[in-house]
Amino acid sequence: MTSVLVAASAYGADLVRRLGHAHLVPIVAAAGAAGLEIRSELFVGEQDLDALRELLKKHGLFSVYSAPIELFGADGKLAGAALEQALAQAHQLQSRYLKVSLGHFSPRSEVPALARFVAQAPLPLLLENDQTAHGGNLESIAAFLALCHSNGFAMGMTFDMGNWRWSGVDPETAARLLAARVEYVHCKGVFNDNGKLKAVPLAADDPSWQHLFSYFPHGVQRAIEFPLIGDDLEQVTRHHVAMLASV
Repeated sequence: MTSVLVAASAYGADLVRRLGHAHLVPIVAAAGAAGLEIRSELFVGEQDLDALRELLKKHGLFSVYSAPIELFGADGKLAGAALEQALAQAHQLQSRYLKVSLGHFSPRSEVPALARFVAQAPLPLLLENDQTAHGGNLESIAAFLALCHSNGFAMGMTFDMGNWRWSGVDPETAARLLAARVEYVHCKGVFNDNGKLKAVPLAADDPSWQHLFSYFPHGVQRAIEFPLIGDDLEQVTRHHVAMLASV
């Protein structure tokens, strides 16, 4: 069985902002998940990250830290200050990865500055394909990751199988091209509701998303990032954790 995480956002932004990440920890642990993806955009007010770290440890969970940071601005500048703050918070939580998105990558992007940052970082950075036209562009992501590799610094990828739909990219095409860099997979289905795309749970009898895992390293870590809804959140979570762990 492969380890499965749950992204805090799966329980809905309103619930997480109202009750906090700590409320989710016992639910996720009891459901058999291995970790919780912390979503910094859902923080409200000051956070006791030390207490959250110890609570995660108590329940046998690890964390991935997700920050809504675009690496490069339209001017090519690296988001250095935001990265430093997010990295400090991720390190305080003893998170396994810091997850960010690409932003406006171009030939003038400050890649050497990023290389220095990555070299000094106490934990790895992972790049996620987001739902924007620039941050979900397959050619840009592939070119950026290849450039990182050729310049001797490693950045892996969070492959969000659903987000490609917002960019008009076939997820299997992306998987074939990027598989060697994938270290973490965001799992969700996508439903087209009269032209508006929405994240939905994956179906156990749908082979299309399961086939994507044939391209990735065996046992790659994966996370639930689709809505978990029901009167018994522990049971709903347990069902989907078991489904993803079996693939």
